[in-house]
This record gives sequence, structure tokens and C-alpha cells, in this order.
Amino acid sequence: MNESAPASSSITFSDAATPEDLLSFKQAFRRHAAGVAVITALDSSGTPVGFTATSLASLSAVPPLATFNMARSASSWPALAETDRLVIHMLGRRNRGLAQIMAGPAAERFSGDHWTPGPHDLPVLTDVTAWMQGRIIERVLVHNSAVVVVQIETGALGPIDAPLLYHERFYHAPGDVLSD
Repeated sequence: MNESAPASSSITFSDAATPEDLLSFKQAFRRHAAGVAVITALDSSGTPVGFTATSLASLSAVPPLATFNMARSASSWPALAETDRLVIHMLGRRNRGLAQIMAGPAAERFSGDHWTPGPHDLPVLTDVTAWMQGRIIERVLVHNSAVVVVQIETGALGPIDAPLLYHERFYHAPGDVLSD
């Protein structure tokens, strides 16, 4: 046994989620730092919807595909279940306030001048590090969640910034660059 290894408590998961299993699962993923993105779209009446996402991932470079996950109980799910286009925004350190707005009450997410209509009149957030507009090509329903696959069609880069991370229920920006 490595004497210098930090002490840790064990986490056990069973096949059927019990409240204790669910708590352990949530606690484990809170310790997994993730980049912060915002997904925006229009509902069937043309009203902007959006939410923060920490599950954004690149799926393929050719063709350019990205994925994210979301709960089907989320306020934005009905719009994403019906629309075929959306915008994915990557956030940097300077966008912490924007992340909080987009994670706040749904009715307040598009109050203000932090967005503008973009391609297909989709809401594009301003001053983000990058945004990509795409077409939903697949929705994979898994229990009460969905994996959404998006083919990227266009986008733009904003000013460079330090990454914005979500860890242990707080937003963070890395302070030190680690090297070998």
C-alpha cells in the first residue's frame, strides 16, 4: 500500500439506485470538473429557451458532431424535443455571470442585452469564447434523460479567455497552467 496516497472513502453503487447510491453518484460527479456551455434554441412559438450544460462533448471532427445530455424534465426540453436547430456556446472566465443567468429562472434567462438573434433567428449569446450553430440529427432517450447529437453548421470565435469550470457546485477558473 502506498503510504503517501491520500485517504479516501469508498463509494459503492448497486444496480438499483437507492437514495444512498444516488447521493454517492451525485457527490462523485460534483468532484468531476467540467467545462461550462450554454445551449440556446427557439420553442415552437419562437420564444428563446436556453440552459447551462456541463455535458458538452465533441463526438466527431468529420463530420463535425457534438453531444450534450439533458433531463427531459428540464424547462427547455419541450423546445429541444421539437426543434431541429440550436446554438452551443462555450463560456470563459468572464462569462461567469452569464452562466448564472442561464442557470437561473427560465423566465429571466433572456431578459437583457446579453444575446442577439443569429442564424435562423436563434439566440446567440454575446461575448462568449465561441459559439456554434447546428442541426439536431439524433435524440437518444435514456430513462428520464436524453443524449442530443448535433451536426455543426456554422459558428464564430469570440475573444480568448481562461476556461470556466463547474466543480463542487461552484464556477471556477484555473489559476495555474501545469506543465511537465
